Amino acid sequence: MMIKQSPFLLLTAILFTVAVIAAALDPAPEDPIFELYMHDLLGGSSPTARPITGLLGNIYNGQVPFAKQIGFTPPENGIAIPNANGALPTVNGINGVPLGTGLSGTAYSGQNLNGIQTQLGPDGLSLGFGTITVIDDILTSGPDLGSQPLGKAQGVYVASSADGSTQMMAFTAMLEGGEYNDNLNFYGIYRIGSAMSHLSVTGGTGRFKNACGFAEVRPLIPSGQHEVDGAESLLRIIVHLKY
Repeated sequence: MMIKQSPFLLLTAILFTVAVIAAALDPAPEDPIFELYMHDLLGGSSPTARPITGLLGNIYNGQVPFAKQIGFTPPENGIAIPNANGALPTVNGINGVPLGTGLSGTAYSGQNLNGIQTQLGPDGLSLGFGTITVIDDILTSGPDLGSQPLGKAQGVYVASSADGSTQMMAFTAMLEGGEYNDNLNFYGIYRIGSAMSHLSVTGGTGRFKNACGFAEVRPLIPSGQHEVDGAESLLRIIVHLKY
């Protein structure tokens, strides 16, 4: 006995088969990905970041006795007071920025974060703990500071761990050259000394309206092609977006 099929069901089956074949031949496009480079400069003649609170912020700005602007090298014939763990306070030998300030932490000394004793305050916490740094960092298309400028990263990062190994970052990447106000907002924890950290993309404006996703953040060693007299931290940021 033959069963007569409904023309509607037959047409539905044909359309479904065509849709499956089309999806297989033309997969959905990948999420938009782009990269930018963030230059964080402490000290020198053209800084883009400034610690404003905390012990290191006070030292940096010369708000403690015998403190020197952007440094705390003891006065001539003076003796540095040891930290709570017996270690002597150290500074970046290039320009006197207090060691532990900024996104490079103790890496400013040319030593691995795990290979140097953390500077502790009288309460046993890292000297940098709680330091808030305001940034107006330069964003470029390449790792060199002289590369094509893309815009600015404006916001803050906060030393959020007792041992000084992490910075909580909250900033907006303000990209130039767009017809509208093209901004992306980032938030998350940056791990000093780690090969890669992740930040969340929490939204945007202009062509990034309704964007979400995440960013891979990798620290790089500045090329040195564009000489600066401050302490530079260079971050490579690869952004993965969804709409």
